[in-house]
Amino acid sequence: MITPTAEAAAASRPAPRPRDADLTRKRILAAATAEFGRKGLGGARVDEIARRSKSNQRMIYHYFGSKELLFTAVLEAAYADIRAAEQRLNLDALKPTEALTTLVRFTWSYYLEHPEFLSLVNSANLHRARHLKTSEALRKVSGKFVPMVKSILDRGVAAGEFRENIDPVQLNITIAAIGYYYLTNRFTGSILFDRDFMAPENLEARLAFNLETILRLVRRMP
Repeated sequence: MITPTAEAAAASRPAPRPRDADLTRKRILAAATAEFGRKGLGGARVDEIARRSKSNQRMIYHYFGSKELLFTAVLEAAYADIRAAEQRLNLDALKPTEALTTLVRFTWSYYLEHPEFLSLVNSANLHRARHLKTSEALRKVSGKFVPMVKSILDRGVAAGEFRENIDPVQLNITIAAIGYYYLTNRFTGSILFDRDFMAPENLEARLAFNLETILRLVRRMP
């Protein structure tokens, strides 16, 4: 039997809020990013993602449909994050050489601060990018990147700083590759070259080399 006092107390309690679907989805994505980043698609476990996100497998399948589709969502979110961060650099407001230098520095720093991004890219390529081939989300977030780099190059040519006819896609591949290879091969590289690739002074030296490489590649010859 509920006493009047207990009944009043129950009535005064706030009604339980409906589940915040967006917040739950973000928690699952964050946990899945960490799990896929560490173990790849093949090694990642849905039950571990559920545990880390304080959800359950049923909820994960409700929001994402399958482990494969969850991996696609993680990849889309990862690429969306780096592309959004690039746009926030506001490179159009900088002089061409400064803009390109800023982009190279940013790419290097982003790789260092988000090692899971490199792992996710590795895993996606291991599966031949089949999780991204039909992704409209990826095409949407990546659509501004090449024009952004082309704008820097065009402004550099107009200012007499850069040489003509540089392919912005090829330039972006080179900017990504000189940082990506160093970091993804840091363990074998440290043995082969007898050098601690991740020592602060070696990271600084590598960034300086990357900057010199890219600027020599694009600068107009006297």
